[in-house]
Amino acid sequence: MRAGPLRHRGTMFRPMLTKNKTGGFDIVWVEVGKLWSEITLPTGRVSPVAEQLKAVVTAEIRMHPRPDVVAGNRLVYQSKGVTSTYLIEAALPNNERDMLRLLCSNVPNP
Repeated sequence: MRAGPLRHRGTMFRPMLTKNKTGGFDIVWVEVGKLWSEITLPTGRVSPVAEQLKAVVTAEIRMHPRPDVVAGNRLVYQSKGVTSTYLIEAALPNNERDMLRLLCSNVPNP
């Protein structure tokens, strides 16, 4: 039996604003659900931002379409004790509308 291409089990979170004691709002990440997907090898680049070097890792994640997958949500994967968090930048369906390609960037300190 083969695992198939959608072999990575992850959790999706969406941001939700909650009121704090000072009258402002804090962002709390609420779990949307578990999903199966395929993470292709991420690419990385280093770019100067405000006279500092900033490392950015980008990944392409493929999954079946879901109505709750939107830009701004986070995907969290755990494998062998290592946690990877990705921020969805864009959700692009293919022509047949049977697969969804997510363009994501890494979240260094979630």
